Amino acid sequence: MKVKLSVFGTGYVGLVSGACFAELGHEVICVDIDEEKIEGLRNGVMPIYEDGLKEIVDRNYANGNLKFTTLPAEGVTESDIIFIAVGTPSDNEGGADLSAVEAVVESIAENINDYKIVVDKSTVPVGTGDWVEEMIEEQKEADYEFDVVSCPEFLREGTAVDDTMNPDRVVIGTESEKAAEVMDELHQDFEAPILHTDRYSAEIIKYAANAFLATKISFINEIANICERTGGNVQEVAKGIGSDHRISDKFLRAGVGFGGACFPKDTKAIVSTAAEHGYDFKIVDSTVEVNEAQKKTLVNKLRQEMSDLEDKKIAVLGLSFKPNTDDMREAPSRTVVKQLLDDGAEVKAYDPVAMEEAEKIFGDSIEYSEDAYDAIDDTEAVILVTEWDEFQNLDLDRVKELLNNSLFIDGRNCYEPEKMKEQGFTYYSVGRKAINVK
Repeated sequence: MKVKLSVFGTGYVGLVSGACFAELGHEVICVDIDEEKIEGLRNGVMPIYEDGLKEIVDRNYANGNLKFTTLPAEGVTESDIIFIAVGTPSDNEGGADLSAVEAVVESIAENINDYKIVVDKSTVPVGTGDWVEEMIEEQKEADYEFDVVSCPEFLREGTAVDDTMNPDRVVIGTESEKAAEVMDELHQDFEAPILHTDRYSAEIIKYAANAFLATKISFINEIANICERTGGNVQEVAKGIGSDHRISDKFLRAGVGFGGACFPKDTKAIVSTAAEHGYDFKIVDSTVEVNEAQKKTLVNKLRQEMSDLEDKKIAVLGLSFKPNTDDMREAPSRTVVKQLLDDGAEVKAYDPVAMEEAEKIFGDSIEYSEDAYDAIDDTEAVILVTEWDEFQNLDLDRVKELLNNSLFIDGRNCYEPEKMKEQGFTYYSVGRKAINVK
């Protein structure tokens, strides 16, 4: 079945989802109010870095399956299914800011011209589907029927295309049999299990999934902190508990904390939602607190070796919140760099793809390097923040030669302590014994 659909929002979720639906042969209109972004997409300029995305977008734009527009009316009137995939950032109270969702809903109400299925793809608080339904019903200018469906996404930045084309499951939340049947047909080509739920449950599933994964990360980071104080090795502990199939080894890699567009805001949002309904969500509240503290541990370790950072040059390797993306939203590197600058240090930084994003954030307050070795050259210490492949395979002899000091702080446990000891480094990692060769 070939479907006409529109996707409002061309961020990670919207652009990847729209491109993948087009790749499967559907007619897709991607809508965004950002004229520069839309013009760029028409000319093959991707607003985000995501492996394989540009090729799919270029191919389907050329064959006519994928269109880009800044006109909301076009997206509404020329589609049978309308996906809302705009941003829902945290508001001042930690809840979700739904202003962008509201703008899309108003466009739908104003331009509805036939039966439509309106799909909440954005991550939204429970009850948002009811709110969307009420808004359209109250504001629509023509008496056409519509259904509102919750269909949350479970994409990982860096593997978003593969996650879209090969999902673990598809969640469809609706009480409408008609809408459920159409959504089933739309997702048949993904060959994934389809879970039918009520709309409330679908909305909670997304938050619950991210909150659980974030909790696993903060949990293993707390274990890492215990290991450092007792002499244990967090990697061995993670292997020991992760071998239990009830726990699994996923998201049990200790490090400098989580970041990105989803986990930070979604954990805060579900805590906020719980509070609105009179419940204190202690576990996830603690997860957020632990994560913020974890981001500060690397510079704290640096301070153990260098009590005065004033005018000291420090190399920071990795600025994106994870490899294979240029996303720096809530990235641990932002906390690391801020700490260093607050202590009077001079920062030399490098990331394979996030340098442009970094300049938007840090301006000229740090020095941007051409590669990892350029960043390390003539510095007093290296702080590895993001585990890009190239940072896991550095020429350690060259690193040692370029450094004025032997201090290497590994925020992702990319290297083995014994090897670093043999190389003559003073080496700190996460949840493992420090190596001090002084």
